[in-house]
Amino acid sequence: MSIVKVTLPNNSVLEVESGATVLDAVKKIGPGLAKSAIAAIYNGKEMDLSRTLHEDGQLRVLTTQNPEAVEIIRHSTAHLMAMAVTELFPGTLLTIGPIIENGFYYDFDSPHKFSPDDFPAIEAKMRDFAKADLPVVRSEKPRSEAIAYYKDPAHREPYKVEMMEEWTDDSVSFYQQGPFGDLCRGPHVPSTGKLGHFKLLSVAGAYWRGDEKRPMLQRIYATAFTSKDDLEKHLFMLEEAKKRDHRKVGKELDYFHMEEGSPGMVFWHARGWKLYSTLMEYIRQKLSRRGYQEVRTPEVVEKNLYVKSGHVANYADLMFFTESENREFVIKPMNCPCHVEIFKQGIKSFRDLPVRLSEFGKCHRNELAGAIHGLMRVRGFTQDDAHIFCTVEQIADEVADFCKLLQEIYAEFGFTDIIVKLADRPEKRVGSDDAWDKAEAALSEACGRANLAYVMNKGDGAFYGPKLEFTLKDSLGRHWQCGTIQVDFNTADRLGAEYVASDGSKHAPVMLHRAVFGSLERFIAILIENFGGDLPMWMNPQQVRVLPVSEKTLEYSREVNRKLLDAGYLSEVDERNDKIGFKIREGEREKVPYLIILGEKEAQSGKITLRKRKTGDLGAFSLDEAMEKFKLEVSTKGG
Repeated sequence: MSIVKVTLPNNSVLEVESGATVLDAVKKIGPGLAKSAIAAIYNGKEMDLSRTLHEDGQLRVLTTQNPEAVEIIRHSTAHLMAMAVTELFPGTLLTIGPIIENGFYYDFDSPHKFSPDDFPAIEAKMRDFAKADLPVVRSEKPRSEAIAYYKDPAHREPYKVEMMEEWTDDSVSFYQQGPFGDLCRGPHVPSTGKLGHFKLLSVAGAYWRGDEKRPMLQRIYATAFTSKDDLEKHLFMLEEAKKRDHRKVGKELDYFHMEEGSPGMVFWHARGWKLYSTLMEYIRQKLSRRGYQEVRTPEVVEKNLYVKSGHVANYADLMFFTESENREFVIKPMNCPCHVEIFKQGIKSFRDLPVRLSEFGKCHRNELAGAIHGLMRVRGFTQDDAHIFCTVEQIADEVADFCKLLQEIYAEFGFTDIIVKLADRPEKRVGSDDAWDKAEAALSEACGRANLAYVMNKGDGAFYGPKLEFTLKDSLGRHWQCGTIQVDFNTADRLGAEYVASDGSKHAPVMLHRAVFGSLERFIAILIENFGGDLPMWMNPQQVRVLPVSEKTLEYSREVNRKLLDAGYLSEVDERNDKIGFKIREGEREKVPYLIILGEKEAQSGKITLRKRKTGDLGAFSLDEAMEKFKLEVSTKGG
């Protein structure tokens, strides 16, 4: 019998017979580790403890203390949930159950209509199977045999058959736990007893393979963790997220609403539009100081422009089309081709570059109705979009400047924890390897200049060039991908844009696509949820509310309000004939940063009583003193 040498993380080597399982090797390390192990990484590949070893390699054992363990736990818990569902609801057909961020789901085709009322019974059955500590056994079958097995009426699983018929592998793997088996690549925990910290969360409809022409399935979302403490923390975060849901809070604060008659389109109310306008003006001032020229392009554009740019070939399913006078048009889905058309007006020299064009461009995309979600995913939205036309040699400088701008902006909104990903060349791409080398090196160099650490996102660049993606971490620890800058060697060239180089030759400029917010709609949703609607004073559409105690101080209240408005503060008077206690509670509920209370004493003294949200009464001030306080808070982006 040949010997396999297994190298451990501490560089020590243990020997096992060829054909021994990973668990056999782990037992040699120690019985305690063997008891707590759930899987392993051998020669860089995750695998079950039951897999056999036939070649020398490096072994790392995974327990619940390893960050990789949570995905294996979730993958295995998806099978546990499917096992419980099929036992409780006979006739249910299985499809897929992948892990997703912070959890997993499983799609079922079932005669039973699932609802959250079913969750306690499903979870109870899952706990029964976990307590039974059923061994999870992996096996392999020839693909043809597996297809025949699932075509057999006794084991009918048509969705599994459809998937396997498209695969090219000669064999497929199964995982069996008690009477339940499922097609899966794994890895999985060694037994169901390793699973215990889970929670079913919601149920939704989902088309098979995302195709609206295919059957509608029922998707049960759930989560699982390696410890009870981690699960409870996550569930607490979810409850907090429900309270902060921008759809709920936006309605309470009278910011916006949406209607079935205009799906995916936003009806902005006065307060919400003031917030929207504040963000636009904020970005406008930032860009103006950095040499950007703000432009405006049409929302209805001839289709042929988007054919030339390649968007019709790649994004037709997401585009709205219309016709007039026998000509075809598109409702603009993105701004870049229109910005190229502006760049093309007049002759450009290398001395003119870089040219930075910005636009609050209104775009429309035909998102599926089922994908629309409040302000997070809409059909009509505005991008804080800009395109920089430059030479290859200017890429690093322009990207570095953008990264610094982005850090500055995010910090002023309270986001300092930023994850940066550099997505490099995909297999299918345009342009020379030399150009890609320069572009990728420029992005890396720019991150260094801006003191931004990044992680590689291998092969996920656009077909026309690499990109940086910026993800924010909010107050609940959730991640939101917002900003991006993309290096494009393709679009300007396809649309005939060019500049005259120093030697008189003509070249297509490099085009940098960049955005900080992404879309204003989505960024506003993120802000609402991050702050729970308690927006800092500098961006709050209701900065001050003046509260007259009675009709006797109404005129004085109006005078104070006029002075506040003249000074540029967003102020209003609550003229309702209600008691002052009610007005204060309403101001708190509507999250107004400052309340000014004016009774007869204040009217006689010419002063005000100031109250700050969450802090309470601050005492008596002159109006000028109060406005100095407001000025400092707004200028420092405090609150």
